[in-house]
Amino acid sequence: MTTTTTSLTNNQHLLKWVNDMAAMCEPDNVLWLDGSDAENKRMVEEALAKKVFLPLNAKKHPGCYLHRSNPNDVARVEHLTFICSRNKEDAGTTNHWMAPEEAYAKLKPLYKASMKGRTMYVIPYVMGPLGSVHSKVGIELTDSVYVALNMRLMTRMGKAALEFLGDKNDFNRGLHCTGDVNPERRYICHFPEDNTIWSFGSGYGGNALLGKKCLALRIGSYLGRTEGWMAEHMLILGVENPKGETFYVAAAFPSACGKTNFAMMVPPKAFAGWKIYTVGDDIAWLRVGEDGRLWAVNPENGYFGVAPGTNYSTNPNAMHCVDKDSIFTNVAVTEDGTVWWEGMDGEVPEALTDWQGRPWKKGSTEKAAHPNSRFTAPAKNNPVLSKHVDDPKGVPISALIFGGRRSNTAPLVLESFNWAHGVFMGATLGSETTAAATGQVGVVRRDPMAMLPFCGYNVGDYWQHWLDMQSKLKNPPRIFQVNWFRKNTDGKFLWPGYGENMRVLKWILERCQGKCDATETLFGWVPKEGQLELEGLAISPEAMREVTSICLKEWKTELESQKAFFESIGPRMPKTLELIRQQLLSLLS
Repeated sequence: MTTTTTSLTNNQHLLKWVNDMAAMCEPDNVLWLDGSDAENKRMVEEALAKKVFLPLNAKKHPGCYLHRSNPNDVARVEHLTFICSRNKEDAGTTNHWMAPEEAYAKLKPLYKASMKGRTMYVIPYVMGPLGSVHSKVGIELTDSVYVALNMRLMTRMGKAALEFLGDKNDFNRGLHCTGDVNPERRYICHFPEDNTIWSFGSGYGGNALLGKKCLALRIGSYLGRTEGWMAEHMLILGVENPKGETFYVAAAFPSACGKTNFAMMVPPKAFAGWKIYTVGDDIAWLRVGEDGRLWAVNPENGYFGVAPGTNYSTNPNAMHCVDKDSIFTNVAVTEDGTVWWEGMDGEVPEALTDWQGRPWKKGSTEKAAHPNSRFTAPAKNNPVLSKHVDDPKGVPISALIFGGRRSNTAPLVLESFNWAHGVFMGATLGSETTAAATGQVGVVRRDPMAMLPFCGYNVGDYWQHWLDMQSKLKNPPRIFQVNWFRKNTDGKFLWPGYGENMRVLKWILERCQGKCDATETLFGWVPKEGQLELEGLAISPEAMREVTSICLKEWKTELESQKAFFESIGPRMPKTLELIRQQLLSLLS
């Protein structure tokens, strides 16, 4: 075994762990990554030589490359993702659990000599701004040059991370090996008490880029509860009004609810002088500041976005993000070497090479790009990137927003009565399924705080942590629920969404500043008629009344359906949330 560039650190804790893992995995080489441009150039050349990367049209996609994954390895594998807490109850009913000793015993034989003939890349990285009390150091060991190059885009990676760590033993230990990419030998195991992640048998982003969902959310949420902060599946955006005042919100949306579009929103023409700035599109780490407000940082340094459906109409800023220096995974390619996916602007090409490298013709019943195809782009490419994205303090949060996909019941926007009621809103967040997803239409799938697949401990304890945060906040943000997907009786959307959501965001910020009134309902505050800015929007007064309306019959059904979900959480279900549910239900009886 040849080891290179170990002079990057003298941290004995780190050196011993890397040596122990290398002794188990037996790579031919151990390569410590410094994050330099020269190193990146060498690794791209290696990826191209191994056909891990395929070249694209260099004029139209400068610095961009295509990767095709194994067809059996194209998404997160929730059923093979485990929380390996010592106590099964600490994982809770919404996670798959495996005892730590069982998990280590099962995975060690898989890792044994698994990197023979390969290079072990040592990736030091920081989640969060350098020098911030919010931030955490991780070390990922991987045999995948694809993972290494993605981590360079997604994190603050290299020498800076090692300098941030110094001689401390406080770092996340992440071990990743693609193995033979066999689904029968695929495990993504999180050991919260050990601050450790072991991932085997997958090269897909959410399973292999260990800084993202694994550390930033599953391990992060556990650390947050232990240390008194919060790791949340939330975007962070800044809103600057025509007076030059900037306010920040954090928002949680389950998949297919417009999260990235909201984070990079372009205000409508009627909002001249208003500006949106992206702090983060996916994850927020939140702490109580000295001023008693909630402050947030984006732990990531790039975007790992879903490609299909992204275009210059839905999200022009995301399209600009992938103009250069990006990695595309499982998209289609045109005859002149440009990328393509379903929902892209313009006419569908007559002929393509699909995501598996096969010829594809217009009119084919098969998708040219995989529905979960991705782009990895550096945050610096975002034309509306916030100037505070690297601020060690983070940004102060005025409002927390929860949004789901509901055709009825939930109005366009609803403000909670208080913090506990807002936590209840987040805990009962849900979206209706589609036939394509489940074979059933309109079934509400609960996704509390959009964290169901990502909470690294018992969700009942997680909700209690949310409730407990109130006592630490002298100036808590207000909490809102939004629903861009309300339909009329003809099944048509009542609200246009996309950039027009700026109108709702303006009302939310005005409520936070005490600048506008609202109408009280049994379930929260809604805008008074005429208080949402509708200039330039073709929507009838009847449609506005319908999209903001509260139907008591629908809400009674909603509250009754929440009972089974709460009961499924088990003995650690917070009584406060069940009492709120019962109180609201009693008002309808």
